Amino acid sequence: MTDLEKHQRMANAIRFLAIDAVEKAKSGHPGLPMGAADIATVLFTEFLKFDPTSPNWADRDRFVLSAGHGSMLLYSLLYLLGYEDFSLEEIKNFRQIGARTAGHPEFGHGAGIETTTGPLGQGLGNAVGMAIAEKLQESRFGKDIVDHFTYVLAGDGCLMEGISQEALSLAGHLKLNKLIVIWDDNGISIDGAVSITDSTDQVARFSASGWNTISVDGHDPAAIAGAIRQAQSSDSPTLIAAKTTIGFGSPKKAGTNGVHGAPLGTDEVAATREALNWPHEPFEVPSDILDAWRIAGLRSAQAHKDWEKRFAEKDGETRAEFERRNRGDLPAGFAAAVQDYKKQLAAEKPTMATRKASEAVLGVLNEVIPETIGGSADLTGSNNTKTKQTLPVTPDDFSGRYIHWGIREH
Repeated sequence: MTDLEKHQRMANAIRFLAIDAVEKAKSGHPGLPMGAADIATVLFTEFLKFDPTSPNWADRDRFVLSAGHGSMLLYSLLYLLGYEDFSLEEIKNFRQIGARTAGHPEFGHGAGIETTTGPLGQGLGNAVGMAIAEKLQESRFGKDIVDHFTYVLAGDGCLMEGISQEALSLAGHLKLNKLIVIWDDNGISIDGAVSITDSTDQVARFSASGWNTISVDGHDPAAIAGAIRQAQSSDSPTLIAAKTTIGFGSPKKAGTNGVHGAPLGTDEVAATREALNWPHEPFEVPSDILDAWRIAGLRSAQAHKDWEKRFAEKDGETRAEFERRNRGDLPAGFAAAVQDYKKQLAAEKPTMATRKASEAVLGVLNEVIPETIGGSADLTGSNNTKTKQTLPVTPDDFSGRYIHWGIREH
């Protein structure tokens, strides 16, 4: 079996788990997983840094499926890679009450899902936040323990949503070079061709917002890998415009809105199996292909061990602080500081406008909680959100704690 044949069979495992799950549920979106399977296979088997046996490892790469309706892509990957929360039984229970495979990825319901996605564009916005967080944390704790990428798979709908412009323009301004957005450019939305509603040159739009842009054939694994390598070395965030065919492999429905939000149907499932040479029963993944996926899941095990060693070499105070912040625990002095300030207010009974009161309270909180990040949508002097502890975050300096969001209301 050649490398290309192996890739195709591994990608087809994603496609048919998605096809079979949607068919069994009589509900769902098979088109995106079928079209984006080649992209996902390259990303997860060659590039993404993660450990299914330790899904919350702090320095893992983040993968955000912004086009959340294509959830079977992510669920299939998590099963194939060996994440404990996503058994074959969960795949078979797609969109059933109580299942982790809810129909849109839901954070907290299963390890491997980084954020809840459903409203289009939201995942892209969350990912910009994750990329900001990575740079903030790297500036505080060092590149030896904070050095990971944030990858996004976004669809046409994500890029049409207004929030996408606010998010991507801020990402370009802040030079979030470890943010890589892969656009599943299939030209189809539920109503039909995207050209019915939109004629934006998305590559030009991202480029104008300070992004590195690359266009590739989303079904050519070598081209996809080359694009990701180029993106990883960029000094700007990168858009990879990957031209794909929605519902890839379906003889009658590929490239149409017929695979966006509806099962293929029994006859078309059979025809797709024949077209893609997948002579296996529903939900069956051949043992050699499942083994290949499970091996891919362990690809970063050594990187994780190396990270653990570097982390152990940090002084105890640094390790404790890093772990506290990542857990979300408040610092030890928080309760006393708040109690002392309440006593001061009770004794002095100051008279001040609510915005000044807010600023005063923020000053107390920012002093005792070093990880607070503030900001304002171009109203700093009016809403008093900046305190003496919060120096600005700039494209070239993430040691600060105040982000000038500009007029971006989201």
